[in-house]
Amino acid sequence: MKLLRCIVVLVLVVMFSSFGLGKTALSGEVITQDNPGDFQEARFFRVYFTDLDMAHKIVISMDVIESNYETGYVIVQVSNEQEYNRLLDTGSQLEEICNPLEDKIAAIQEAALYQIESIPGYTCYRTVEEAFTTAASIAANYPGLATWTDIGDTWDKVHGFGGYDLMVLKLTNSAIEGPKPKIFFTASIHAREYTPAELLTRLAEYLVTNYGTDADATWMLDYHEIHMMLQANPDGRKKAETGLSWRKNTNQDYCGPTSNLRGADLNRNFVFKWNCCGGSSSDPCNLTYHGAYAGSEPETQVIQDYMVSEFPDQRGPLDTDAAPPDTPGVYIDLHSSGKLVLWPWGWTSATCPNATPFQTFGRKMAYFNGHTPQQSIGLYPTDGTTEDHIYGELGIAGFCIELGTAFFESCTYFENTLVPANMPTLLYSIKVARTPYMTPAGPDAVNVALNYGSTPIGVPAGASVTLSASINDTRYNNTNGTEPTQNIAAAEYYVDTPPWVTSPTPVAIAMSASDGAFNGTIESVTAAIDTTGWAEEKHILFVRGQDANGNWGAFNAVFLYINNTGDEDAPTPNPMTWAVVPIATGPNSITMTATTASDPSGVEYFFECLATGGHSSSWQASPTYTDTGLTPSTSYTYRVKARDKYIYPNETGWSTEQSAVTQALPEWTVLTYDDFEVSFGNYTDGGGDCALYTGGSTYAHQGTKAADIQDNSGTASSFYHTNGIDVHTPGYTQIKVEFWFKAASMETGEDFWVQYYNGSTWTTVATYVSGTGFSNGTFYNKTVLIDETAYTFPTGMKIRFMCDASDNNDDVYIDEVRVSAKL
Repeated sequence: MKLLRCIVVLVLVVMFSSFGLGKTALSGEVITQDNPGDFQEARFFRVYFTDLDMAHKIVISMDVIESNYETGYVIVQVSNEQEYNRLLDTGSQLEEICNPLEDKIAAIQEAALYQIESIPGYTCYRTVEEAFTTAASIAANYPGLATWTDIGDTWDKVHGFGGYDLMVLKLTNSAIEGPKPKIFFTASIHAREYTPAELLTRLAEYLVTNYGTDADATWMLDYHEIHMMLQANPDGRKKAETGLSWRKNTNQDYCGPTSNLRGADLNRNFVFKWNCCGGSSSDPCNLTYHGAYAGSEPETQVIQDYMVSEFPDQRGPLDTDAAPPDTPGVYIDLHSSGKLVLWPWGWTSATCPNATPFQTFGRKMAYFNGHTPQQSIGLYPTDGTTEDHIYGELGIAGFCIELGTAFFESCTYFENTLVPANMPTLLYSIKVARTPYMTPAGPDAVNVALNYGSTPIGVPAGASVTLSASINDTRYNNTNGTEPTQNIAAAEYYVDTPPWVTSPTPVAIAMSASDGAFNGTIESVTAAIDTTGWAEEKHILFVRGQDANGNWGAFNAVFLYINNTGDEDAPTPNPMTWAVVPIATGPNSITMTATTASDPSGVEYFFECLATGGHSSSWQASPTYTDTGLTPSTSYTYRVKARDKYIYPNETGWSTEQSAVTQALPEWTVLTYDDFEVSFGNYTDGGGDCALYTGGSTYAHQGTKAADIQDNSGTASSFYHTNGIDVHTPGYTQIKVEFWFKAASMETGEDFWVQYYNGSTWTTVATYVSGTGFSNGTFYNKTVLIDETAYTFPTGMKIRFMCDASDNNDDVYIDEVRVSAKL
């Protein structure tokens, strides 16, 4: 019925427009009337914006199904007159459209007939069952790192209609005792939001598969508890996997047992500020229906109870009570879409008591994913939400991240943009969970590295290695206000024992500024590490920086392996061999490639030129080397060897010697070529009597454009090389200027010139006279030779074309100008 109505209305729009009867909402007019018409079914509007902040407020408050801001509009699903009037109040242009999800839904449903696993048409997203299977496998394969626990039941399961268990995947190294700071993720509490559950599942896979090989993943699991509810609304999600645009849970008591609009919006059902402020609906069929009472839904109750069981209450009873600055714990609720990082409050425009640290933390997370950081108040309040609840009830740093641009996000965007942008955001949130109201104010330690020993081949005890990092206090997203930054004041590292561990006693070791002083917001730092007496094992180095306000930032880590056996073998093959022998790639260059060598410590290559005038490489990571600046038609001989990157390098023997002869110089080298099809190219339009002709082949020798000069106004009747060309240093002996031209209305005796600039003065080197040198209406091809015996060849030579006619009706059209030189 909805599709039919859209078709009918669209036909009426065309008819009315054809008869001059004006526009309707579907034709893009700004709608100002109070009567929105029929809302028996949801309606869809493009909402055009000029203010991005307004677009963000609409995304936060309304049911926005597409939020690709680059288009200049968002697409909003409107269910009732109240929502419609709220959009009108923004002053935005509204354009009613047919349901943009219909084609996607139809494609999913059609694909479902042929596809058993994954979501039809969206194979990058796991189904509920597939996500649960992945989590169970993680727990089975990494028993010391993961548990998979049933913490409650969904509405369908409680009432005997099938349904799912509500499951939490907990990640931590159980061999290391706590207490440990906790971070709790929930995902896809709105069922049709495909990306959050999959992103969170991939985060779990990343952490466990990189444990032990990546230092950061290792210490995050050693010293944190990471709790993940991969599917916070699995009953609703199962509906959405069929292509239904399903947002709520599946409670049959609301809006009829078979209605596709039934259920409660779980993210309006939490107890804190439930139904307080007009931020949810009392209509059971509305997509933001808040449920029968605060915390009425089984899913909400389970999540709330889990929050209380894992996080102690850190905040007083008043809305104005702040949580202590050192409150541990982070909660993140992952949604889509909107590209936003949101923090409390959403139920009021007043800032929350911990507003400043929330803002700092939000801007830090938004640095990684490029989303806009802001308080979660929109056009109007949102009440009964997850992040407001955990902060309001417990004082925990709670955030909502709105990922990407759509509910049914394409796999291409998800894989190539959303995952790589947001994975660092989530990892950072884990790193600061011990003190989330403090640590984000400090600088980041990035590019933490060792010159030797960071791979398992290691270094022997007693070796000296260099630890380096960049300490950066500028990594904030400042699209919504500017985060204060300070100079770096200090940097330090810890070996094996971070500062929160009490036994053994942690030891902070200072690092030095590479330039000798801590006086910038970004500082390179180093430390020389003497490993004498170190145990033969894998050590972890924790690095952090401090700003001038005393804020310590998050740790980044690197492994240092002590291996007394060491690496005594040179890379293979030994001696080195050629993959591609030296070969000339021009008159001045020869390129060669060594066989890719293998060594557990890594490999680098050295190419040696044995001939006078050639150049050897330095030690380099690439097996390919190009020697440049060579003499034409000359033979050069090379050999190559490799060495490993062990602290005491082992070298291969030399390869065989191979020679190559550089190519002969071409007779002419093209300096510039311009056909004027895009612009004047290498030339500057001299003034009012020079223009770019765009009229086609009548006066353009090729293509549709040419340079047009007319009249006799000096430089204004000319075009000339914008930048000077070095014809001195290469030793050129002759310059050649080739071009095509065609004249129009040039009277007998009127002429134009080719002029040469020798670095200080212009000289005419060719003159073409109407009546004797050319006739109007005919294309001519001309060549001008300029010899060094007659003219100075400078480092800034230019060529100029200048007309010497009598008025603006006299034109010379010049095309395909090629300037060449030879030695």
